[in-house]
Formats: sequence, C-alpha cells, structure tokens
Amino acid sequence: MEELNPLQYPIGKFSAPEIITPELRAEWIGIISDLPGQLADLLANVDESLLETPYRPGGWSARKVIHHLFDSHINSYIRFKMALTEDNPTIKPYDENTWAEMPDGNEAPIQWSIEGIKYIHLRWVYLMKTMQESDWSKTYFHPERGISYRLDRVLGIYAWHCVHHLKHVESVLN
Repeated sequence: MEELNPLQYPIGKFSAPEIITPELRAEWIGIISDLPGQLADLLANVDESLLETPYRPGGWSARKVIHHLFDSHINSYIRFKMALTEDNPTIKPYDENTWAEMPDGNEAPIQWSIEGIKYIHLRWVYLMKTMQESDWSKTYFHPERGISYRLDRVLGIYAWHCVHHLKHVESVLN
C-alpha cells in the first residue's frame, strides 16, 4: 500500500462512504458554505510574501492554491448545473497545473479569488439546498477518468477539497 505524504494529503485522500445520507450531505454543504469565510479570516492581513511559499517541496505556492480553489469550484458548479439539466453530460476537463501557471493563477491578488469563491459558493450552496432528493443521483461523465460521477459523491469530493486545500494554506502561514 502506498504511503501518503502528510504534506501533500494533510487530511488523507477522499474516500466516499457507501451510503450518503441527507445528514452527511448537509454536513458537506456546510463545509462548502463555510470555506469562503474561513479563507477570508485566515488570510486577513497576511504578509503577501508568505503567499509565494509552497505548502510542500515541489508543491504549489499558497497563492496558486487559493486561485486553484476558485478555478476548481467554478468548474464544479458548472458541472453540477450540467448534470441537473442534461442526461449524464460529458464534462470538459481542464489541466489544473497549466491553469495554475497562467498569470491570473500565479500572480493575481488573492482577494480576487477569495471574493470569487465567496460568490460562487453562495450560488452553489443555494443550488444544492434547493435540489430534490432524486437530483443527488444525477450524474456527469468524466472522459479522462472514463466514469460517471453522482452528484452526492461529487459533493463529498468538493467538501474534502475545501478542507484539503485550507490545510495547505494554513501550513504555509503557521
């Protein structure tokens, strides 16, 4: 069994439970809802020079992680909407490393992504709280992975993603 690098996976890898209950979904939605405020609090009055520090050797800088959260979560929000309005749509993958190297992911002020995360999460959480029970079993197809993802599992992945990257940023600042 492969040993996980705790700097790379500070909370371990995501593992979906066999049964995803409404209570668990509510917990995960709460994590997504709370992330923007946690990021804003963590990064209030931050020394900008710290943002260039990678969270691990060979890892992204804290700045890239923050911008990646926005890029990733806006893509997830769009994927949710596609799954809710189409029958198992094929999503458009993107190369997160290439996106992180673009000027807006590598150099832009973090406040832009913090604000973007705030508003995309408001919309995303509102959408999820208005979903019907049957909506959670809707899917989208990921062509690079060759599998369809149920929205309830995607919710868990992105709740994990919030905590995973929040821990990366915290590790740079502490």
